[in-house]
Amino acid sequence: MKIIETKLPGCVVIEPQVFGDSRGAFYESWNRQRFADAGIDFDVVQSNVSTSTRGVLRGLHYQWPNPQGKLVSVLEGEVYDVAVDIRRGSPTFGQWAAAVLTEENRRHFWIPEGFAHGFCVLSERATFTYLCTAAYDREADAGIRWDDPQVGVDWPISKPLLSAKDEKAPLLADVAEDRLPLFED
Repeated sequence: MKIIETKLPGCVVIEPQVFGDSRGAFYESWNRQRFADAGIDFDVVQSNVSTSTRGVLRGLHYQWPNPQGKLVSVLEGEVYDVAVDIRRGSPTFGQWAAAVLTEENRRHFWIPEGFAHGFCVLSERATFTYLCTAAYDREADAGIRWDDPQVGVDWPISKPLLSAKDEKAPLLADVAEDRLPLFED
């Protein structure tokens, strides 16, 4: 497997080794030891799958307290996947990184705890998977605006289909300090 660094320390794209022939293809989507050897060591506590159609944007979501790290990938379709550093005191606070995840490239994106996450669907339909480091906690559920001008994510769509929750998400600057994780060296 190949690890591709992003501009956000800790957020990496993982390219698995794919074995294919005329019958199809095989790849390891998760191997605890191989990921640990690459510096991504976590217990899978919850696994989620979502399906969405073209133009849907989900995010930018996080949990605090009780943060979740997420290893995400696409089983069907194509998405533009984004991580935003929301750790107070981080040298990259408010900065973002993105990766295009497709059923063809089979890439994974590791988003550690302390980052907000979101994606938009570029294909007609997408099936998206998440391996999470913590269970969903309704009380800790939070988000920031997908189009926060201070964050400045360069989304490849201009008029996404949003949930009511995502339409009402606050700007990062308006989130109370105690609702954001603290950067730790």
